[in-house]
Amino acid sequence: MTTSLQLDSRETIRLLGRILGQVIKEQYGQGTVELSRGQADLDLVEHIRRQSVGEHRTGVKEVPLDKRLSELTPREVQLLIRAFTIFSQLANIADDHWAHSEKGPGPLQQLEHHARVSARQVSAYFSQALLSPVITAHPTEVRRKSILDRETDIAQLLDRLDSANLHEGEDVEIEQGLKREIRTLWQTRMFRAVRIHVTDEIENAISIFARTFLSELPMVKRRLAKLYGLNGSVLPYLKPGSWVGGDRDGNPFVTAQTLEYAVRRQCETVLDYYLNEINTLGSELSVSDEFVGTSAALNALAAGPDHVSRHQMDEPYRRALITCYSRLSATRKVLTGSAPARLPRWEAEPYATPEEFSADLTVIMDSLKENGDADLADGRLLTLREAVGSFGFHLATMDMRQSSDVHERVVSDLLRVAGVTPAYSELSENERIQLLLNELQNPRLLRSPYREYADITRSELDICDKAAELRRRFGDGAITNYVISHTESISDFLECAVVMKEAGLFVPGETPRAALRIVPLFETIRDLRAADDIMRGWLDMPFVQRLLEGQGSIQEAMIGYSDSNKDGGYLTSNWEIRTSIARLTYLASVRGIRMRFFHGRGGAVGRGGGSSFDAIRALPCGASSSGIRITEQGEVVSSKYGNPDIGKKSLETIIVAALLSELNHETDAADGEAAILLSNMSEEAFKAYRALVYETPGFDQYFRQSTPLPEISDLKIGSRPASRTQSARIEDLRAIPWVFSWSQARIMLPGWYGFGTAVRETGIDHLRPLYKNSPFFRTTVSNMEMVLAKSSLTIARRYSELVEDKVMARGIFARIEEEWRRTVEAILQLTEQSALLERSPKLRNSIRLRLPYIDALNHLQVDLLRRRRAGDDSEGTSRAIHMSINGVSAGLRNSG
Repeated sequence: MTTSLQLDSRETIRLLGRILGQVIKEQYGQGTVELSRGQADLDLVEHIRRQSVGEHRTGVKEVPLDKRLSELTPREVQLLIRAFTIFSQLANIADDHWAHSEKGPGPLQQLEHHARVSARQVSAYFSQALLSPVITAHPTEVRRKSILDRETDIAQLLDRLDSANLHEGEDVEIEQGLKREIRTLWQTRMFRAVRIHVTDEIENAISIFARTFLSELPMVKRRLAKLYGLNGSVLPYLKPGSWVGGDRDGNPFVTAQTLEYAVRRQCETVLDYYLNEINTLGSELSVSDEFVGTSAALNALAAGPDHVSRHQMDEPYRRALITCYSRLSATRKVLTGSAPARLPRWEAEPYATPEEFSADLTVIMDSLKENGDADLADGRLLTLREAVGSFGFHLATMDMRQSSDVHERVVSDLLRVAGVTPAYSELSENERIQLLLNELQNPRLLRSPYREYADITRSELDICDKAAELRRRFGDGAITNYVISHTESISDFLECAVVMKEAGLFVPGETPRAALRIVPLFETIRDLRAADDIMRGWLDMPFVQRLLEGQGSIQEAMIGYSDSNKDGGYLTSNWEIRTSIARLTYLASVRGIRMRFFHGRGGAVGRGGGSSFDAIRALPCGASSSGIRITEQGEVVSSKYGNPDIGKKSLETIIVAALLSELNHETDAADGEAAILLSNMSEEAFKAYRALVYETPGFDQYFRQSTPLPEISDLKIGSRPASRTQSARIEDLRAIPWVFSWSQARIMLPGWYGFGTAVRETGIDHLRPLYKNSPFFRTTVSNMEMVLAKSSLTIARRYSELVEDKVMARGIFARIEEEWRRTVEAILQLTEQSALLERSPKLRNSIRLRLPYIDALNHLQVDLLRRRRAGDDSEGTSRAIHMSINGVSAGLRNSG
């Protein structure tokens, strides 16, 4: 007898919550005293939970929650934080499971309903577009890999519980499995005891690639190919990227050695995947030549040495696969220095390139098709060939990134030591450009093995040398882009090219060649506004035009969502990003080149977060014509790609959004006369935001004392320092801790501040038509609405009370509160709702379910911060603070 136990989100959460309660009760063993203590612990958790939920539902506060929580013992505090944090994690799993289990068409199925998208258009688009999710190591993922692994196992058990073929009694077994996993989760340390290193970040990225990308990315491409009849060719339009091990902007721990480690580990991972698939194919393709014919090419591939097993003499496909396995094993040994765990049958020549390996797979496929076995070719074999087309021997394309000011220091040092100029930094921009152009036309190098250079120069040249070596060893696809942070001038491009030239990555001459694509990153509001002028000067140089011809006439530009938001606020950041993209797209069309945009988005709305689908669909016309690259950061990586099924949907979403953005673009009022309205509105928001953050005396002190920023900096969640310099200025703080800190304090200021004032100055009646006719504006408002629904003035006020200067704190908080109310009112008027998320009941209920637990964690965190800042530097208090940061982050989800 079989059955199906379909649970909705609330029922699933109740089930997991009930099991968590059992685990808490049983935590201390089976003795009478221990059980009594366990029951007392559970009673405490339940009492606080009911009180917090009750306050949210009724607003009645017989004994205020914050007062009740302040009376807890240190042990009770840690117990409650752990319980509420794990409950939030379980609620997230239930939500994701429910969303995944919902009936209805997935992203690719929805694409079928767009009749205006034809197979010919899809094929043409993917023949020249690149879609690439780029994994980064930005530190907003506070959970350890051990925690993520338990969450994955729980999700898989829930999938089994929903199975349509659940055998009688199996539901009990699954519940027991859930209890084991939740018990292990309860007993696992939440956060890292020591600071994470770059190699740890690399391994975390590798686990995501191995868990999801290797299996799901080729299958997603195959489904799309089948949908549009594109099975005849492998189009390598979907490829993963990585910054982990190559992004050294502000991270002194990324070196030539970490770059090599990252690329080598990626190679090991992807080759082991191929080897395992080849071995599995060998067990599947037991076809005998007694019953089917084979091609001459297949017979040559299957020849092998004379000592083939006599049991396989009539099995040419198995023998061919043995040859592939032997050659791939040799490839692994050459590239990584070690053989695979399962040794080959014989020593063979390694593959020189992934294309050689793919060609052998094609030989096997073609032979099967030619001899009546097309269905055998259209299975694991085709999927493997598709994987090779996307992953090569390097798995993910590594980006290099460094700040323009570092390049300037390196070039200045090289020029000084070489006797070209003693003070490069004192030259004007025009003088720099002319000098650098001369160097880029000169075949001789600047550096000499007999001269001494600054440490930063040696380090930068070492990593460029290593990049050149790794490209030779693992293939050109291993490292393809060089991102320049803080691009502010044409000389920033040229300095990067000079540094590349010293490692042979730039070759001068009549037809100059660059091994890496030079990618400017425009981050601040000023940079975004100047981007098209800077890019115009770069593209108009004759040598650049010749350079781009060798790179497919594609210029890539990266857009920074995080720093532009920190610089100018949410509305202004989004508007300046849109207008910058539109101007750059137009410039590229006039210059006869293609522009590809790399979107540096984070998880929080204040860092470009929100719905990827809506954001891509709302891009200006032509902005995705050459594809899209997009960063996947922090906790977003695990939430979007930690589970293979959810990862599949995430990849499909990028594909469908990019396709529709390019081939079925929606008219947007923001691109017409309303652009003037939005520009004026953006300016009002900009002035309001800057007036608070950068022009209010003491605001930097208010921020640091009213949020857990100092404590976040102590978390062992990333290898990179929280600030670029030792300065305490907000300008020098990284955008990640800026947004993360405001999220913890539940005010989420970077995600909305200034909008209410802008609406008031513009007039709501002028904006209602814009809201109806602009996907861009609707997406912007929708993201703010979600952020505000997660915020809490009551909680934020408690954090403001941590500020030492009470008069200053009250004044600043009053301004924040006024703008918050103004912004909420504006959004309700625009959306014609009586409450936030009224028209998004699923999201609203999901947030409502979590808020009682998050609020309790916030109250506990405030008390803990007050104790610590009063001098309590005990290990218990520090641990509890870090646990609370973990818990609030888990409850809010997209907080960093």
